[in-house]
Amino acid sequence: MQRLYKYILFFISVFVLTSCVEKQNKTDRTKKQKKPNIIWLMAEDISTDLACYGMPNVKTPNLDKMAAQGVRFDNAFVTNPICSPSRSAMMIGTHQVKTNTHHHRSNRNVPLDSTFKPYTYWLKNAGYTTILGHHAVMDKGRKIDVNFKHKPLGIWNGKTQFGLFDKYDTFEKADEPFFAQIQLKVTHRGDWWDKVREQSSHPVDPKKVIMPPYMADHPMIRLDWAKYLDQIEYMDHEVGMIFKELEEKGMAENTIVIFIGDNGRCNIRGKGYLHDPGLRIPLIVYYPKQFKESKIRKDVVSATDITATILDFAGIKIPEYMTGKPIFDKDFNREYVYGARDLWDEIEEQSRGITSADWKYIRNDKPEVPYDAHQIYLEFYRPAVHIMRTLKEEEALNEAQKFFFEDSKPVEELYNLQNDPHELVNLAKNPKYAYKLTELRSMTKDLDQKMIPVSTVYEPKSMEQTRGLVEWLKNEYPEVHKQMENGVEIGFKKWKDKYGEIKKGQTN
Repeated sequence: MQRLYKYILFFISVFVLTSCVEKQNKTDRTKKQKKPNIIWLMAEDISTDLACYGMPNVKTPNLDKMAAQGVRFDNAFVTNPICSPSRSAMMIGTHQVKTNTHHHRSNRNVPLDSTFKPYTYWLKNAGYTTILGHHAVMDKGRKIDVNFKHKPLGIWNGKTQFGLFDKYDTFEKADEPFFAQIQLKVTHRGDWWDKVREQSSHPVDPKKVIMPPYMADHPMIRLDWAKYLDQIEYMDHEVGMIFKELEEKGMAENTIVIFIGDNGRCNIRGKGYLHDPGLRIPLIVYYPKQFKESKIRKDVVSATDITATILDFAGIKIPEYMTGKPIFDKDFNREYVYGARDLWDEIEEQSRGITSADWKYIRNDKPEVPYDAHQIYLEFYRPAVHIMRTLKEEEALNEAQKFFFEDSKPVEELYNLQNDPHELVNLAKNPKYAYKLTELRSMTKDLDQKMIPVSTVYEPKSMEQTRGLVEWLKNEYPEVHKQMENGVEIGFKKWKDKYGEIKKGQTN
């Protein structure tokens, strides 16, 4: 009898213990699932050129709805107007100059300084499944493009393992909580722009577009602008498709969706330059659990703040090395964003500046390098540049339009963005604004010191494959080169590959 009693006690103990463990596991699973899913949508090369930001002639119903049910930021800026340095800053949450990731497509075999870690490292440690890309967007949206040693998938320790994400393309219930970074490629300049326009059921009418005053009013430039808006409409459809998938999988209510541009639009004064179209990006945050109605915020946000905000949403303490701060923190207060432009392909450059909601200051450390530096890649993908060069020769450009095509840059630029949003009047030499110039110049120098790179390693990508490409095209295919000068996009990849084969044959 006593033995039977011991057995009964033993089985009761096992049952109670098992029940407790099961209950604890269930509690842990519930707690884990309460963390929000997060999707970070990065549209390539766009400024605030959406209908919800007031851009005419473009239809963006999905992003408009996202803004109408979330928070729209009107003064969000990247820290570099070129993709890879900008993305490097966002991947680490720290200004790219400080991390020595500020030169485009450089240091790709150089491990990140041990001080820093990619933000996905912290998300993984917090129990998030990290996902790169999406199965249904153009080219699956897997672009990373950062200037330090990395692999798309795997573990990160920064020494022998350099993986950034866990998996590709799909988010499922089993992945919760998940974080997905999805690149919306279509808006990047590419050989698909004509095809997207041809397949559109309502292509944008070039005659109706409204362009900024520093662009010449020419049929080919209008057409190029219309094509750009066509890509934005295609991209908006991709956003709608992702939202539909969230709804179908029952994930929409507990998923934060953040939409941004990775840098400004790829056109005159845009991508590659510290002017407003190069630095200012759209930023919309949608989270139905937290934001119940539309809100517009005018405070200044840096792209590195978005990284910090993602960690904050995930309940992760912000690492001390981050220069970004959570934008929904009650103490968040940023007055200026420090911008920097350095190497871009074969163009050695160095410009620094700060921008706010009201003012822009730019210091050009290499004023002898003109804005129109005849960069090989851009020769193929900026029709407006070719058209406006010709108009300049014909003395048909006004002062605002000539600025980009001068033989050198001003040493300093100062703009009042409230009175002059297109940055047409440089106030740097106006005595009336000497006080503001001195103030912003001093602030920029202070930031130069705060962001001194942790390393001087400099391993840029070789440009040998395309060096001499434009001159070769002009000599060997003059009729094709003439088309390019007339604003026709002749296709970069086609001619780069053809030229590369010839150079390879000469080397062999």
